[in-house]
Amino acid sequence: MTRILRAAAALVAAVLLLGGCTSLGAPDDSIKIALLLPESKTARYESFDRPYFEQRIAELGDYEVLYSNADQDAAKQQSQAEAALASGVSVLVLDPVDSAAAVSIVTAANAQGVPVVSYDRLVGGGRLDFYVSFDNKRVGELQGAALVEKLDADGAGGGILVLNGSPTDGNAIQFKEGAHSVIDPSGYEILAEFDTPDWSPDKAQEWVAGQITQFAGRSGGISGVYAANDGTAGGAIAALKAANVSPLPVVIGQDAELAAIQRIVAGDQYMTIYKAMRAQAELAAEVAVALATGQPVSGKTETNGTPTTLLPIVVVTVENIMDTVVADGLYTVAEICTPEYAAACISAGIE
Repeated sequence: MTRILRAAAALVAAVLLLGGCTSLGAPDDSIKIALLLPESKTARYESFDRPYFEQRIAELGDYEVLYSNADQDAAKQQSQAEAALASGVSVLVLDPVDSAAAVSIVTAANAQGVPVVSYDRLVGGGRLDFYVSFDNKRVGELQGAALVEKLDADGAGGGILVLNGSPTDGNAIQFKEGAHSVIDPSGYEILAEFDTPDWSPDKAQEWVAGQITQFAGRSGGISGVYAANDGTAGGAIAALKAANVSPLPVVIGQDAELAAIQRIVAGDQYMTIYKAMRAQAELAAEVAVALATGQPVSGKTETNGTPTTLLPIVVVTVENIMDTVVADGLYTVAEICTPEYAAACISAGIE
C-alpha cells in the first residue's frame, strides 16, 4: 500500500474512532441508503465512486443501495431525491449538481429526520451530518503551481487560457480560487477565461477552438491551458490538435482519468491531480451505515459546523505514474499501455 492510501486509510480509521464507531451495527435488509451522483461526463463517478461505494456497503452488511445519476440536471436530481425519501431511505449520500439548488433536498431530508452525507461537493445549506471531500482550494493551487513551474522551466513567453468548471459546482469555484491565487501573481497573462457549463468537454473544445483563432497571430501565442478537470483538458487538447497547433501548450487537468494518464504518457497533457477516490467512497459508505444504524460519527475537522474529512491529493506527471495510480491499483500498466501508447510507455519507463 502506498503513502497515499496509507494516509487515506488513517483518516478513515480516525473518523470512525472519533465517532465511537467500533462497530457499524447489525445488518438490516430493511435499511436503504441512497447514493445520488451528479453526472456521468466526468468518468470517475460511474467508474470509481459508485462501484467503490456499493462494494463497501455490501461488505458491511445486507443493506440496499438506491442509486441515481442526475446527468447534470438539478431538477432531475431533485426528483430522484424525492423518490428516495418517499421510498423510506435511512440516509442520503448526496453529490449535488447545483450546490445552491440542492439545499431544498437537504431541507426535505431534515424534515423527515433522514441524515445527509454531502459527498465530494458541499451542499450550500441545510443541516448536514457529514461532509467528505478534498481540499478543493488546494487542488487549484497545486494545478496552478504545476502549470506555472512548467512554463518557467520551458521559458515560455505566451499567455494562458483558463478553463474553469461548471459555475453551479461549488468545488469548481474553489478550484478557480486556488488556481488564480498562483497564476495571477505569476506574471503570465490570462488571455481568456471560461466557466464550462456542465463540465462539458464538448463545450470546452468549442471555446478553446475560438480562442486559438483569436490568438493565433499573437506574439508568444498560447503557452498554457489551465483546465479544471481532465474532461475539459481533453476537450482543449482536441481543439488544439484539430487546429494543428504544434508544439502543444502545457495543459493540466484533474481526476486522474485513464484517458488523461494516457495523454500524459504521450506528452499531450502535462499533469493531473490524483485524489483518493476509493477512500472517499468507502468512508462515505461507512459513515452512511453508521448514521443509518444510529451511531455517531466525527470528522477530522468541521465545515460550517458539519463534521468533515478531507482526503489526500497528489500531483501526477509522467515521472510518478508508476508510484501513484499504478501502485495504488487504480489502473494496471496493461490498461494504460494499449498498443497506441506502448512505445510512449516504454520511453517513460512504464512497463
